[in-house]
Amino acid sequence: MSKPSSSAETLRLQDFLPYRLAITSNRVSRMVARAYRARFGLSIWEWRVIAILGEGEPSTAQDLADSAAMDKVAVSRAVKALVERGLIARFDHASDRRSSLLKLTPDGEAVYADISPIALDAEARLLEGFSAEERATLARLLDRIRARAQTMLDQS
Repeated sequence: MSKPSSSAETLRLQDFLPYRLAITSNRVSRMVARAYRARFGLSIWEWRVIAILGEGEPSTAQDLADSAAMDKVAVSRAVKALVERGLIARFDHASDRRSSLLKLTPDGEAVYADISPIALDAEARLLEGFSAEERATLARLLDRIRARAQTMLDQS
């Protein structure tokens, strides 16, 4: 295997943006998960499903996977566990008989209501020391990276 020439850029994993984003995401998710795992017994994936369903309308498992860029298998496992725990319910999808819609049960809504302030507090602690301007800049930059990545995926 040949070495890159001295003029060629060398990949340094610690400086590689996709790696840095993945590591950051994993650490932040684990930090927030600590706040609800012990108290509610939820995995990161289960919490994400609850959070998405808690924000709005019933969704299909595919919609959940797409909206959170989650792996379909992880969504399927999370949905199964949450249905078994009585936190979400499945019901027939009127316009697509091949899939079912998912929604929070009253117990799921209670968990969502209990966890939301915990998650928001963890976010606030994470961003301590960032000015309002820095928070807004971070949000804009992350939105731009996500949109650019989606454009590139759509073009391939």
